[in-house]
Amino acid sequence: MNLEKLSNAFGVSSGEAAVRQIIIEATQAHADEWHVDTMGNLFITRNHRVETSGPVPRVMVTAHMDEVGFLISEIKSDGLLKFKPIGGFDKRILLGKTLLIGQERVPGVIGLKPIHLLKGDEYKTVGDIDTMYIDVGGTSKGDTKVNVGDLATFATEFGYMGGQTPPPPLSPPDSGGETGGLARQGRVKGKAFDDRVGCAILLELLQGDYPVDLVAVFTVQEELGMRGAKVAAYATNPDMAFILECTAADDLPTNDAEKEVGIPRLGDGPAITVMDNSFIADRPMINGLIAVAEAAHIPYQFKKPGVGGTDAGAIHLARQGIPSAVVSVPARYIHSPAAIIDLADFWHTVDLMRATLTKGFPQK
Repeated sequence: MNLEKLSNAFGVSSGEAAVRQIIIEATQAHADEWHVDTMGNLFITRNHRVETSGPVPRVMVTAHMDEVGFLISEIKSDGLLKFKPIGGFDKRILLGKTLLIGQERVPGVIGLKPIHLLKGDEYKTVGDIDTMYIDVGGTSKGDTKVNVGDLATFATEFGYMGGQTPPPPLSPPDSGGETGGLARQGRVKGKAFDDRVGCAILLELLQGDYPVDLVAVFTVQEELGMRGAKVAAYATNPDMAFILECTAADDLPTNDAEKEVGIPRLGDGPAITVMDNSFIADRPMINGLIAVAEAAHIPYQFKKPGVGGTDAGAIHLARQGIPSAVVSVPARYIHSPAAIIDLADFWHTVDLMRATLTKGFPQK
């Protein structure tokens, strides 16, 4: 089950090797060629298998492998660890969370002062990350089995919600196919859905036959400023690019009776980005996605404009400019120990992108 394996994998920005290996193993049967660049981006090419008149478009489809996490910055004499964030965090969600640290996957806990020992207004505030520490059970600097510079991520396991039983894996395991061992309905939770969900969708797309040359790029260090995408877009030099993401859902209830539930919402289909903080989408590509969705009766929605940023911010500026569009699966609680997605959104995104790539695009 690709999404489960990808979600559980350790892959904080700059440490994506385990995620990359899962993808390489899953795509060997579908790749015409592949390589890894000096940044760690993984390029997998599947050449067109459907003949078409005129030039064959070169279409780049990306998803980033990295996840938010932490870097160990200091080991104190008492064995406690100081750390720095990698990626954006709401510090309120950190206290008391369990982590896995370094190559040895050392378990740790972000320290939390128990309510019994709080004084005055301490319970009303959350200290800065610089005041926090990780406890790995050590009693001195020498017995922690952790090194300065080690990366850490949340110790969260993928799982189905609402008592749903996962479907049996296909035979042989991870052979792909229509479901890839992942249910089409229900909701699942896991860490790093931003953007292992996009990676899992891209693995599904690599199994298809299209009238375009598909260059799938699994990028690195998106959470640190789209670093891998800058290099990848220049190297690929595509006619256009689609960025597959997992974006924040805004469908939770509020205490404001006058406020309507926001967008995007779980269960309403893939979210198309018109504009975010890093780019404005190519209008012909947006129109094409909408036309394909409506013709195939695939539900879709829009991401709230002007929020966040993705690898598209770097890709659309490469070379002379690359027409770009972002299609995302909405998720609750991204950049936290566990996010939740609706599997119908996942598969509708796969359906939309398959239909879009099958339609083909003229070169600009």
